[in-house]
This record gives sequence, structure tokens and C-alpha cells, in this order.
Amino acid sequence: MSIWWSLHLRRDAASVPLARRLLIGTMETAGVDPEISYDLSVALSEACANAVKHGGDLAPGASEAYRVTAYLDGETCRIEVADWGSGTVRTQDIRPACPDAEHGRGLCLIRELADHVHIGPKPGRGGTVVSFDKILKWTKDPSLLTA
Repeated sequence: MSIWWSLHLRRDAASVPLARRLLIGTMETAGVDPEISYDLSVALSEACANAVKHGGDLAPGASEAYRVTAYLDGETCRIEVADWGSGTVRTQDIRPACPDAEHGRGLCLIRELADHVHIGPKPGRGGTVVSFDKILKWTKDPSLLTA
């Protein structure tokens, strides 16, 4: 089974739960194990929160949007969150945050919850892409197959 979707969302805190709910609904319908769905939804929330907070600047022509794309293909789910901000973080730049820190833990959480993580510059106009994937586990009776 192969499912994918892509959203262009405003850089607004209200967009984060929207993306999360769409991912959870898609995974539930496809029959993905709830624990895997939860891990990916938390990782997605962190990536979206980073795009909302850091994904743009006040420069003329800066985008007030970011893009979320999810691919469920075979045994893997890949999620990409792309923004058009001026800063870029790379995978090798991620450093562990203090456990009691209020900020700076999102990328570390994504690394803990996903199987593979890549963070780098977005090709073209600038910005950052956070992509991560996880091997899927399935429930015995997925809604998509019984409809």
C-alpha cells in the first residue's frame, strides 16, 4: 500500500495540531500500530513547531508558510517538513539538550523517535528540510482494508 499527502500550512501555531491529526488519521485508517503512529506524530509536531518558530524571517518575499509531506510506502513512513527561512541546521549540528531545558529539545526528540533523520538546506530558495522515517508495524485489522 502506498499513501502520500502534502500540505502547505501558514506559519501559525494552530497549524501544528492540524498536521498531527491528519497524520494520525491517515495512519489509523491504514492500520499502522498506534505506538508507531504516536511516535511519528510527536516527531511531526516538533518539526512543525520548529518551522513555525524558525522557518521564516522578516525579509521581503519571505514565505509565511511551510510544507509538510508524508509518505506511507510499504513498510516505511517518511515525513518531510520544509520551510523557507534564512537559517539552516544540518543533521550533524544537533547537540543533546539538557533534559530540563524548555527549548532546544525538538530535534533531539525527532532523532530519538525516528529511525533515520536528515536535516539540511532546502534546494532552491533557501530554508531547511527536516525529513525522518520509521519502519512501520501494522495492526491486524486496518480500517482501509475492511472498508
